[in-house]
Amino acid sequence: MSEIRPGTTKQSSITDLGRITRAFVSTLKGLRFAWHNEAAFRQEVLAIILLVPAAFFVGSTPVEILMLIGVLLLVLITELLNTAIEAIVDRFGNEIHALSGAAKDLGSAAVFMSLVLAAVVWGTFLYLRFS
Repeated sequence: MSEIRPGTTKQSSITDLGRITRAFVSTLKGLRFAWHNEAAFRQEVLAIILLVPAAFFVGSTPVEILMLIGVLLLVLITELLNTAIEAIVDRFGNEIHALSGAAKDLGSAAVFMSLVLAAVVWGTFLYLRFS
């Protein structure tokens, strides 16, 4: 029997359904929080609902379709991370601090860059498909 050192946790098996269930519940809570509190997240989800079916018409191979859908999911992932950064910064107070502003600005810049990437990928595939 192995010893558990202070500050560590017992290793769980890969089939630990309790941990998997708790992780899934946390995921749903996070998605629910983003949906209820972030207008940008709602707008991006609605855009993705429209664009995912379009990916099957724009892409001509399974890899192209996955790329088109993947960049859309990247936008959502980045938005969720940006929301997490904003929540952490806001948790520690509303006073103005240069690093707090920088953290929020960097998160926003990351979302913008993911949107630019999605636009370039979609624009390229649309151009190649219909030109």
